[in-house]
Amino acid sequence: MMIDFRSDTLTKPTPGMLAAMHAAKVGDDVFGEDPTVNELESHSAGIFGMEAAIFCPSGTMTNQIAIKCHTQPGQEVICDSLSHVYLYEGGGIASNSGASVQLIQGNYGRIRAEQVRAAINNPNDIHRPVSALVSLENTANRGGGSCYDFVDIQSIKEVCSNNNLKLHLDGARIFNALIAKKEDPLDYGRTFDSISVCLSKGLGAPVGSVLLGNREFIRKARRIRKALGGGMRQAGYIAAGALYALKHQVKRLEEDHYHAQLIAAALREKDFTGQLYPVETNIILFEVTGRYTAGQLVEALAEKNVLAIAMTPAVVRIVVHLDISSDMVAQTIRAIQSL
Repeated sequence: MMIDFRSDTLTKPTPGMLAAMHAAKVGDDVFGEDPTVNELESHSAGIFGMEAAIFCPSGTMTNQIAIKCHTQPGQEVICDSLSHVYLYEGGGIASNSGASVQLIQGNYGRIRAEQVRAAINNPNDIHRPVSALVSLENTANRGGGSCYDFVDIQSIKEVCSNNNLKLHLDGARIFNALIAKKEDPLDYGRTFDSISVCLSKGLGAPVGSVLLGNREFIRKARRIRKALGGGMRQAGYIAAGALYALKHQVKRLEEDHYHAQLIAAALREKDFTGQLYPVETNIILFEVTGRYTAGQLVEALAEKNVLAIAMTPAVVRIVVHLDISSDMVAQTIRAIQSL
């Protein structure tokens, strides 16, 4: 049996989730008549104390809708250079919104208030784009699942408020951050103008993300979703899986974090492990040195039935998720020790 750590998007629905999906009540969501989608949107908005939500096929779509809602063509988005919205969304900021990007070299994917302040263009300088939006990613995928301290987010919010900028959260793995930091999602809802939450990663739903904001923002988001082709019909069958995940599979993220720590401890003992990024949540990111390249190490692990992914020629990523059992973690540690 292969033990697959390539991504937490690989999770399969649990029996309880499948039962909920099978029993879902559905309607036409584009008409606003799917009761399960409506419940998912209301429930997810309520968790963060926000007014409304919209269900979309992917986190890329929720992020891109948010950026388009918050910006006008020719304006600028400020984000970390490792941000998913910049690296992994197909150039969507440019193609969907006609916006440019001001990149900040942060710390494990996290930026600071003083960096944001320094990146804001003078609005009276006609040679520069107008800074309109700051986008944060929490947890930061390319930062090894790193988490912001909420006090730092508050400082960034203050800079945004003082400079008439909106603040968006790419919260693909926000529940990992909330669990790791023991934070209150209501604080996030009071701070961000929009929040994207992926339900098909660590939470284990098969499909979907939600975008949260105030009612006017979500009204605008629905029009943009339609234009992007994201309107779904009897989406309640997949929304039921996402709703089940939010109600039943948040607390168990602690188990993934614990398993990641065990695997990271085994990697620290190996001579091929260079820099090991701080392991705060369910992602392990480490440099490979010496006798292996990242690709070679991935191949060596695959020969021992452990699948990982080479993020660069020198960096490997391992992502723990709900389909990884304690026995699988023990087998993985033995495989690492044998290399």
